[in-house]
Amino acid sequence: MSSIVPIVPVVQKAQRIVIKIGSSLLTNDGKGLDSVAIALWAEQIAKLRKLGKEVILVSSGAIAEGMQRLSFEHRPTAIHELQACAAVGQMGLVQIYETSFKHHHLHTAQVLLTHADLVDRERYLNARSTLFTLLRLGVIPIINENDTVVTDEIKFGDNDTLGALVTNLIEGDALIILTDQKGLYTADPRKDATAQLVQEAQAGDVKLEAMAGGAGSNIGRGGMLTKILAAKRAASSGAHTVIAWGREKDVLTRLATGEAIGTQLIAQTGRLTARKQWMADHLQTAGKVVLDAGAVQKLLEEGKSLLPIGVTAVRGEFGRGAVITCIDENNHEIARGLANYSSAETRRIMRHASAEIEAILGFVEESELIHRDNMILI
Repeated sequence: MSSIVPIVPVVQKAQRIVIKIGSSLLTNDGKGLDSVAIALWAEQIAKLRKLGKEVILVSSGAIAEGMQRLSFEHRPTAIHELQACAAVGQMGLVQIYETSFKHHHLHTAQVLLTHADLVDRERYLNARSTLFTLLRLGVIPIINENDTVVTDEIKFGDNDTLGALVTNLIEGDALIILTDQKGLYTADPRKDATAQLVQEAQAGDVKLEAMAGGAGSNIGRGGMLTKILAAKRAASSGAHTVIAWGREKDVLTRLATGEAIGTQLIAQTGRLTARKQWMADHLQTAGKVVLDAGAVQKLLEEGKSLLPIGVTAVRGEFGRGAVITCIDENNHEIARGLANYSSAETRRIMRHASAEIEAILGFVEESELIHRDNMILI
């Protein structure tokens, strides 16, 4: 573990960034949405966009804003009251983001997710496709957990974890967690005068979890431990994490220019390697597709994606987004990958050119059955 200035400024190098802002920052410790602070973050994100970076914002604050609007002095414990707070607070949250980014001629989009959306593979891919489309259109997605419909997520969830899951979902290069702390300290600085800021460490280092104990504020549900665990989760797909004080002047733009602020947690696994390792770890796949000799050659020798025209047979039943096995006509395993179409759909489009997919199915998700980026050769 190092206490020196980070050698690699990960935010400066990052092209796709997820930024998570905590409830206590957004609501000025529960006093209501802080429009001035939100405007400043929007201004900084606009500057990141001008640097060519893609940005997704994971925002807490709906429940906290709802509590303020409904005159709750303390966070409710009843699920239906929490859901009511979320429903009311989300209105104000969306309005202020829309107004703040409009000043910079940027469109925003509200995306409400639950953890279940990111566990179910088909919903996962739908969310992923939507977010990629929004980024391509130059829109800033504003993501929050759908607290009006979830139950356990409200009681036990946190948006630090959601930020990490979104980072994995969109293959982000970096996750920035803005919080009311300067970063991770070797001990609680409020109790230990000798506590030192950890400027750089390896994400997933078990020593960090011991340092990070303690609960969050009475406004949000997070704490430093959830941020350390979120960094560990993000690192599993190769993303680095920075934990920094959200009210640090120009924190986002300074990070983007390579300045060392807060705590930087480095991922040890490359992004592509992590995703392919996830596929390789499947002991059982959902189904199989048999490839002709031409398709096998394109995969093994030319590094191409798998097109439906190269498939001669489908074995088993699988849904869109499932991990499936590609075999040759001698039953030798060639590759594994994420299917863009279900087994039933694949049976209909196999042996057909990609240009025919829409005419056959009535829609087209992707031109490939398995994209090269979502495939590992065996």
